[in-house]
Amino acid sequence: MELPLKIEQIKELLPHRYPLLLVDRVIKIEGDQKIVGQKNITSNEEFFNGHFPERPIMPGVLILEALAQLGVIFAKICSDAVDKNQLYVFAGADEVRFRKPVVPGDILILQMELIARKRSLWKMKGTAFVDDEIVCEGILTAAVSRG
Repeated sequence: MELPLKIEQIKELLPHRYPLLLVDRVIKIEGDQKIVGQKNITSNEEFFNGHFPERPIMPGVLILEALAQLGVIFAKICSDAVDKNQLYVFAGADEVRFRKPVVPGDILILQMELIARKRSLWKMKGTAFVDDEIVCEGILTAAVSRG
């Protein structure tokens, strides 16, 4: 797969759409071990209308969602038989830490590293950076939806 993956290619792999499509580009894939993506944070993001109008900060749960979406892209790319219609769901988050706020104008660099894969369950270490500083990290799990 040729990099970078741009938004149209990402839309082929994820069912999410505006305002919940939170990965703008995939910039690096290291075999079946690591993926790096990007989310450009702009002042017109829908969530800033309520979080918080006087001091806009990206909700931490959306940073986790962006990491989870990148993890699903990785799982679909690494799977032997990629079924673009397979629905992956966010199945868990452990050891999550938020270190610094993400604000309009930031470029959020997202990184997911494979910890373990068991059938339809993917466990990865997610790290989000702004300007080479960690803003969020944790262990995320994705699973193929059975319902």
